[in-house]
Amino acid sequence: MKNATKSLIAGVIGGALVAVIMLGQTPTQEDLIKDFYDVETAVHVSPHGLRKHIDRLGHDTVLVDLRSQEEYEAEHIIGAINIPAYATPDKSDYGAVDRIVGAFSELDQSKEIIVYCYSFPCMTGRKIGHMLTEHDIYVKHLGIGWNEWRYFWNLWNHDGETKVNPEDYVVSGPDPGKFVGEGGVGCPIEGDFGC
Repeated sequence: MKNATKSLIAGVIGGALVAVIMLGQTPTQEDLIKDFYDVETAVHVSPHGLRKHIDRLGHDTVLVDLRSQEEYEAEHIIGAINIPAYATPDKSDYGAVDRIVGAFSELDQSKEIIVYCYSFPCMTGRKIGHMLTEHDIYVKHLGIGWNEWRYFWNLWNHDGETKVNPEDYVVSGPDPGKFVGEGGVGCPIEGDFGC
């Protein structure tokens, strides 16, 4: 019994030393770069990929516009639903946690849920994404926002994609709209690293 106790104490001390040593290690630059890309590819969705597969929205993906209902109804990405994080175009509604979380919890969680807001640097998607993680709901972010999608089509599309009519990917009104064009066209990159 005495040897077992000594072994147990030695094991605890040894484990604690290993933990202290491991916790004190600074990640290498390579570790940090790998972690960055793991996070980036887990969270961000390529706008090329979305455009290429927009005809599948509703089947395996839910696209959510976080802008105000007024802005959504004026124009939005075709197929997107609206769960507004803004009460009006110039007044956020981040405090409506129950409403926002409730609306997201009603979505089919087996589908990939992608959010977008005003522009790439807009923090709305990040704030709502963080809010949702606190309720065990996980969303991805479109790599661009509404402004880039609507007004800077040629800026983010590959040269071969700029010939696609951007008007086919925008709709007005309170409903998501249904894509009627030719989805899956125009991405010159195939495989895991493609659109």
